[in-house]
Amino acid sequence: IRPSMIIEHFSVAPLGCNCVILGDEERGTAIVVDPGGEGPRILARLAELGLKCEGIVHTHTHFDHIGATKEVQDATSAPTMIHEDDLFLYEGVQMQLDSFGAPFRAPEMAEIDRFLADGDTVLTGALEADVVHTPGHSPGSICLTVEGDRPVVVAGDTLFARSVGRTDLWGGDTSQLVDSIRRKLFALPDETLVICGHGPSTTIGEERRLNPFVGGA
Repeated sequence: IRPSMIIEHFSVAPLGCNCVILGDEERGTAIVVDPGGEGPRILARLAELGLKCEGIVHTHTHFDHIGATKEVQDATSAPTMIHEDDLFLYEGVQMQLDSFGAPFRAPEMAEIDRFLADGDTVLTGALEADVVHTPGHSPGSICLTVEGDRPVVVAGDTLFARSVGRTDLWGGDTSQLVDSIRRKLFALPDETLVICGHGPSTTIGEERRLNPFVGGA
């Protein structure tokens, strides 16, 4: 993590999704990853940090990761980005909520401005976040890698501390998930900080050694 780079995350409703702010302090710009809820809180934190949101990125489009997208987009005019393979989930948020028995209507959804693919880069100021397509939790799940003095990966719900994302939801695939982790995430340096979609952070080295769901690589 370079001195001018801001990487911050905090849990937002309804299911404790970790919303991540990737910012360039010198330029005063940021990317917001997975604004799952509590839009005013996300916007307030951006203001406190002195950052203007230039992009909204979703690691995947399950309902708990997209609830505040339109609020953030309306307030910042930032483009919203997903992997195209998750568009059916984004367009089917009410279906997702109904399947979970949630007693409320889906929020109004933001426009999608850009589809991300493996190898793409999302820029804000001097900060570059590289897109790694990691299907398994959902077909269009992605992770973002950020290089610096200490590399970081924003892993969404692909990889957790000593766990992995569930694969019993729409388009999930266990063997695909394990392959994504082994081939793509475990190829990252051991010291890489893993910011997970829920719960505490970890490192690639710890998960390679200790994650019981992946079996080491």
